[in-house]
Amino acid sequence: MDAREVAGVDEVGRGCLYGPVFAAAVVLAAPAAERLRSLGLTDSKQLSPARRAALVPPIRRAAEAWAIGQASAAEIDRRGIRTATELAMLRALQRLGRPPRLVLVDGSLPLRLWSGMQHAMVGGDSRSAAIAAASVLAKEERDALLRRLALRHPGYGLERHVGYATALHREALRRLGPTSLHRLSFLSRLSTTGGSPPPPAAAPGA
Repeated sequence: MDAREVAGVDEVGRGCLYGPVFAAAVVLAAPAAERLRSLGLTDSKQLSPARRAALVPPIRRAAEAWAIGQASAAEIDRRGIRTATELAMLRALQRLGRPPRLVLVDGSLPLRLWSGMQHAMVGGDSRSAAIAAASVLAKEERDALLRRLALRHPGYGLERHVGYATALHREALRRLGPTSLHRLSFLSRLSTTGGSPPPPAAAPGA
């Protein structure tokens, strides 16, 4: 199958306490994939922030198509994180313009909402340049959004931890309470697994 008919898809933000989950879908021809690998493209978690940001422009130029999707904190609370993550992936795929013949999904679980051909790949961001590119784009897009949202919800350190359950974030939740963009279902689980539950009042500006 021609690589131009294959899309790699990956998500970021699945384990966060705050904000949407993001996904990206990327279609790469084989020569473009080789060029990006030569520039150091790999799993976004293995890249420094500076290196990851530097890869965004060449990925966008090299891709046959790329798109971003997301699912909100409210959708995560209402539908569960797996379904919300799948919604983000599906939205990214739907925005590619032309449906790919094959979707490569990072991880072991198939994309239940996709009706076409797909292949779930454990460690896919190391094995597929298209998945690795998707992981970089999704990470950079979500982090940029969280830096903007940090101005809307100051005091939580969002610009530093981008919504993950760090000690800084948990302490801010104890002091300020959750905002309208916190995942209340995640906070409930945190309080039942040994973490300190945040107070019920919403933070200023929530």
